[in-house]
Amino acid sequence: TTAATLERFTVNFTITNLPYSSDLDKPDSARFRATRRVMNMLLDRLLKDSSIGPVFQGCETTDFRYAPGSDRDQTRVDAVCTYSKEPWAAPLDRVGLYHQVSNKTRGITQLGPYSLDKDSLYVNG
Repeated sequence: TTAATLERFTVNFTITNLPYSSDLDKPDSARFRATRRVMNMLLDRLLKDSSIGPVFQGCETTDFRYAPGSDRDQTRVDAVCTYSKEPWAAPLDRVGLYHQVSNKTRGITQLGPYSLDKDSLYVNG
């Protein structure tokens, strides 16, 4: 049997009620670490409950960025998620996953305590 390989995909979105500040740019800052911990938990919970749940390994938030065009009240989130590519599993359906994430975030408007820009979600396989 062929062993599973770990595959990655990125998830990006903009939070509209998390003001961007320079400490979100510093991975060693308390604010970055606390926000990343919450974000990873929310993303993990969301994706474990999706079609890739059985092979899903976890997400790691990699970056918080200033969202251009906003009044510094919005923060762009970049995360890298990992799943186990099993020989029996269908390839990652990023369009289907996008729709599932959309449904589970009330049309890309809410993730836990965060409000999302409904046009900002991007899932890249």
